[in-house]
Amino acid sequence: MLLKKIQTSRNKPLTLLIISANDLMVNKVNLILSCNETLLIHAKNSVEAVALIRSKNIDAVITEVAIGQVDGWKLTRLIRSGILSEKPDIPVILITENHSERIAETTAKIFDINKVVSFQEIELLPSIIQEAIIGKNNLNQKTKILVIEDTPDTAQLIERMLRHNYDIELAENGLIGLQKFKNTPYDIVLLDIMMPGMSGDEVLDHIITITPSQTVIAMTAHGNADLAELMLKKGASDYIQKPFKAEQLRKVCSIAEKREDFIIANEQFSTKTQALIQEQEKFESLSKVHYRILNSLNNIVIELTAEGNISFLNNAWQKTTGYLLSESIGKPLTEYIHESSGKIKPFLNEIFQTLQQGKQEKEIIELTLKTSSNAFLWCEITLSSYYNEQDQFMGISGTIDDISLRKKAEEKLQHVALHDTLTGIHNRYYFDDILVNIAKTAARSNTVNSLLYVDLDHFKIINDSQGHQQGDLVLKEISRLLSERVRGSDYLCRIGGDEFAIILQNTNVEEAQKLAQQICKTIEEASFRFGDKVYKVSCSIGISAIDGKALSSDIYLQQADIAMFVAKDNGRNRVHTFTQEDKLTDEIKQSFEWAQKLQRALSEDNIILHFQPIIDVKTRETECYEALVRIIVDEQLVYPDKFIPHLEKAGDMNILDRHVIDKAIKLMHEYELLEKVAINLSAQAFSDDRLVLYIEERLSQYNIEPSRIIFELTESASLSNITGTQRLVNRLNEIGCSFAIDDFGTGFSTFAYLKQIPAEHVKIDGSFVKDMLKDSTDAALVKAINETAKALNKKTIAEFVEDEATLIKLNELGVDFAQGYHIAKPKCIKEISQDRLT
Repeated sequence: MLLKKIQTSRNKPLTLLIISANDLMVNKVNLILSCNETLLIHAKNSVEAVALIRSKNIDAVITEVAIGQVDGWKLTRLIRSGILSEKPDIPVILITENHSERIAETTAKIFDINKVVSFQEIELLPSIIQEAIIGKNNLNQKTKILVIEDTPDTAQLIERMLRHNYDIELAENGLIGLQKFKNTPYDIVLLDIMMPGMSGDEVLDHIITITPSQTVIAMTAHGNADLAELMLKKGASDYIQKPFKAEQLRKVCSIAEKREDFIIANEQFSTKTQALIQEQEKFESLSKVHYRILNSLNNIVIELTAEGNISFLNNAWQKTTGYLLSESIGKPLTEYIHESSGKIKPFLNEIFQTLQQGKQEKEIIELTLKTSSNAFLWCEITLSSYYNEQDQFMGISGTIDDISLRKKAEEKLQHVALHDTLTGIHNRYYFDDILVNIAKTAARSNTVNSLLYVDLDHFKIINDSQGHQQGDLVLKEISRLLSERVRGSDYLCRIGGDEFAIILQNTNVEEAQKLAQQICKTIEEASFRFGDKVYKVSCSIGISAIDGKALSSDIYLQQADIAMFVAKDNGRNRVHTFTQEDKLTDEIKQSFEWAQKLQRALSEDNIILHFQPIIDVKTRETECYEALVRIIVDEQLVYPDKFIPHLEKAGDMNILDRHVIDKAIKLMHEYELLEKVAINLSAQAFSDDRLVLYIEERLSQYNIEPSRIIFELTESASLSNITGTQRLVNRLNEIGCSFAIDDFGTGFSTFAYLKQIPAEHVKIDGSFVKDMLKDSTDAALVKAINETAKALNKKTIAEFVEDEATLIKLNELGVDFAQGYHIAKPKCIKEISQDRLT
């Protein structure tokens, strides 16, 4: 009935795809779901499944892991990438024969699978599918965190740092936090130690009493090692000292999540292991009386002497290894261990002794056994000592299970976890791990290695014009070309969309530069044909030396990244090496630092807007205000000329654009005197496809008429992308906003530019205005710009008006509006409001 409700609301049956070669399982699923009036489509392997997903409108996918060349994990990633279907959010339910629930669920989260179901839970499929379709109880739901913190600023800071990745709930003191904890389960508790009333350690005692396994992270600004040790002894999982950075807090929370995963997985393993042990003991008891039953088993039952010699085997030994029972009895078990596990032989002999001496009851070992055909197979051996009725040691009994299939599956998962699914080369996760190891080795041995950061130039053109599928083909070919250029001892990884990293072992930067130049030439000479069009790409490469001197391995990647940006800034298709003394890399580094400062200013709300009035030249009445941005860094007010160039170089101006828009519109809502406001946009606004939608959302949120907003864009910025400027201005005009061309005349390439851009206002560059009374050329330019704008039915605004005589002259020329220090200096809105009152 659950699925009936969904299909009734959609006015059509639900189409479910099940992928499995197990006909019994498919029939059972079909029987369970048939009563729900669903259309069940069956694919026996991943090849059939891919074809069906592409051709059918699938509502949900039910799959096993082993479904062919593309397993269930990979298939899910293909769906999520949008390659196979226009609906990348199709629910995917994974069915496994046996699994450790927490490990399977943690892995499933990584691959964006909605739910993991064991064979024993198939009866629950209708409700599981319903929840997956409506987005309920999915594995990728956010971790719930309860923050018990009595300082509101700190609580709000924690919420801002974590809210994007976690579901946060705040409690302002220990009593409220404890009440919330009793009413609602939480994955993690962030607990302040020093609180008035009920202290943090008292709250911790109550929490641990209620839920002994609860994950609790203690926080304090006045802590020391003794206090941290006390909280950990009382049951806290971790400890963090205030003030902390966002990265520190997120890392501690991430570790706490993984700790909970490990604890639960360990408990599940223990439960299943205990169940296996109990069953095994039953089989061992039966084997003494019922050899026929033992010999029908597929797993090997074995008995050993105290020295490790084989004293009993069932028939599964011969079936599995090919060795006769008669020739194996009496020989040491270690004789059948394959050379690939040769190092485990001494350890196994030690196990025999500890079992005989009663120092341990049971041991489980994974190793490879030889077969009579000179092959090997992976086995899991469970050994335990057994005693007679007088409690005397008799020998060692155990089972040997063939786990070759499981090992192959683990190898596949390991490969998927460490390799890029598109190109087949190593991925970012593997790169980060290797970089850490290489950096540590360099620090210990004083060796020098090199890191190449390779970024493709103009790759976006192919992606945008030919689609991501063709772009993927280019990335595969680039990966192949790079693979041919690196040595077997080097590491090639794809670390981003069109970004690659190469670690060259025992290679100095001079040798790395030669290889980088060869790579640039190889990629530049390659071509990619799509239909009748041929595309070319190039690459920019940054190099850093991994010399063991950096405090963190991340620094080497940052240095190579900065050097790559310098290469792009120098004209692309170039190689640049990072050095501390290099002025170019220092400029890029400053740009990155300013971008980080801006992000901190945004998170801490340290963006300030000052407003400068623009007056009607004839009436001297205020026409509107221009919003001018400043930021506070280290308690100092910083003006745009100090940080805008760096943000433009780092490509982060769009972040500032959005924040200024939001703040300006919000202040218009709060202060009636801001009847009309001019807001500056950066050149990066052209590439922000969702900017107009963002502006509409803010106008609607604060109930501001679009006609009260004038957006300004500099002539030089808009000249760099006339088509993009026209498109953006037209869309802003459509929603009712006005537009002004700022700093007109600085480029002064052509007056035809005014005709191309549908702007209502033209701002005459202040460099002409401030000296127009002294310089006849400047006066002529101001007059020409004004007359041309008027001829095109546009109003003019003069900047940098610094005296009364200039204002009078502008009136004579017919300029409409003016702004400058003579009229008023930029001030914050509160000062302007106070001036109005006085």
